[in-house]
Amino acid sequence: MNSKYSRKIYVGLIILAILLGVAAIRNGWFTRTQTTQGSQAVVVKVMQVIQRDTPINYEFVGQVKSQNEIKIMSKVSGNVVAKMVKGGDIVYKGQPLFRIDDKQYRSAINSAKATLKKSRATLNNAQKDVERYKQLAAVSAIAQQTLDTQVAQAEQDAADVEANQANLQQAEEDVQDTLILSPVDGRIDVNDVSLGNYVVAGSTTMATVSSMDPIWVQFSMSENEYLNFAQLGNGALPSNFKDNLKLTLSNGLEYPLIGRIEQIDKGMSDTTGTITINASFSNPQKLLMPGMFARVSAQGDVRQGALLIPQRAVKELLENTFVTVVTEDNKAESRSVKMGNKVGNMWIVEDGLTINDRVVVEGIDKVKQGTVLQVTMIAPEDFQTPAKQ
Repeated sequence: MNSKYSRKIYVGLIILAILLGVAAIRNGWFTRTQTTQGSQAVVVKVMQVIQRDTPINYEFVGQVKSQNEIKIMSKVSGNVVAKMVKGGDIVYKGQPLFRIDDKQYRSAINSAKATLKKSRATLNNAQKDVERYKQLAAVSAIAQQTLDTQVAQAEQDAADVEANQANLQQAEEDVQDTLILSPVDGRIDVNDVSLGNYVVAGSTTMATVSSMDPIWVQFSMSENEYLNFAQLGNGALPSNFKDNLKLTLSNGLEYPLIGRIEQIDKGMSDTTGTITINASFSNPQKLLMPGMFARVSAQGDVRQGALLIPQRAVKELLENTFVTVVTEDNKAESRSVKMGNKVGNMWIVEDGLTINDRVVVEGIDKVKQGTVLQVTMIAPEDFQTPAKQ
């Protein structure tokens, strides 16, 4: 009886094992295990290193500045009785801006005219006396000293006339100076004086006018950059850089007019180690305003056979740069590289890669040294966007 029971158990275990095996095959349990092992390969996108002749575009951060910032001050003192402009207006050279109360200066004109008229009459009498004294002196009717004294008096009266003429002219100019004119074309600031304000001659700033056309774009260049350019230009900035500056505004708009360098500072800054440069741009539409920021760019030399990779393929750590290279057996290899100039979205490789290398451009953060990679090659056109000029 026990023997029959044991055989039944044994046959049942065999049948159970067979059923489990069939179930495992049908449900793909073994396949899943193999798939799990194979899924350790990390999916990445990879690009071949590019080699081509590449023009180097240099780019600097610049700030728009007025070529002339002129503080408007009056030559005469008085209360502001009229304003012909509003703060922020575009003004032109010779355009009236303010008027100062001129009553006291017109009174000064009348007083100067009266004084001048009186001095001219005194001079006329003195000159007539000189003529009479000369006739008397000729017949020895008076002493020569008397004639000399009268001649000296006439000369003094003539000097008084000249002084009073100058006073009249000054009084007339003071009246003219009560009308304040713009010294340049430009834009007046909003912090101008109000009606009724008392202004002191040569002291009170009534407003500031900023010239707008042409206008400066000021930027800085490092010592190494300056030396590189100076070598290309035999001691000076090369003309193809100096006279062909392009401007990109903060909203990405490319400014349509070309600028040129007109001023270079006398030396490097002790604090920043850079040299300040002023580039002049025509600004007929007054689009550029002082205080704006923009990117100044210019084309330099052409690098023959430069090696290029996308900027996003490069990792920077503690002033060192690294890329992830795909080996022949599709494994990840971290490699230190030396990078040069950036060209659009690409970056020139100075050392560490060859034309035969493939670099990871997407999925870098998912891989480590020696990680097995599932590679998808992508075309260079996906990353070669032109640099903004």
